[in-house]
Amino acid sequence: MREKLKEIYHKLYSVFGPQGWWPADSPFEVMVGAILTQNTNWQNVSAAIANLKKAKALSAEKLSHLPFRKLAQLIRPAGYYNIKTKRLKNFLNFFLKKYQASIKKMTKKDLLALRHQLLGVNGIGQETADSILLYALNKPIFVVDAYTKRIFFRHKLINKNATYSQLQHLFMQNLKADVQMFNEYHALLVKLGKDFCRKNNPRCSKCPLQKL
Repeated sequence: MREKLKEIYHKLYSVFGPQGWWPADSPFEVMVGAILTQNTNWQNVSAAIANLKKAKALSAEKLSHLPFRKLAQLIRPAGYYNIKTKRLKNFLNFFLKKYQASIKKMTKKDLLALRHQLLGVNGIGQETADSILLYALNKPIFVVDAYTKRIFFRHKLINKNATYSQLQHLFMQNLKADVQMFNEYHALLVKLGKDFCRKNNPRCSKCPLQKL
């Protein structure tokens, strides 16, 4: 499995090149984006973040003081805006109380302990927590999403009922704990999932992994 995972990575990298993910101006912006991207696409998230920047509200302190309805209106392009406003407010409360809105303090926290804390925040699931850990805080943890599961199931590398934790363990057990590689690998799988291994009408005949 170790060699198979490396082969997949190198094939995708040779075809797609570096993905430059996560696109953001700051770690805090990544955190906000990780929450907003739940159940929507990046184009919608980007529009919501642009609204926050235009309102000069993209900081923990400013967002925490924004009235609920105002924040909901600003992030409306991301969809499910009332739910996501609650989740953002929950995260902001945690970030301010536990870490005084300090990325530096948060980064110093042990990976597993910090993951446990994040998962304790209402509305933060495994994928969101791991995205924050990897992309905002440079912690070596592999992010799993629907694309990852679909790709690996279709290539018969996992069974259909594999859980998030099982799939994450597959990567972390067989690959060196490398922030840059985990970052790039996940982004490459997202690219493959969007362009080829689509849920409907997949482009299997042109898939870079066709001859695995």
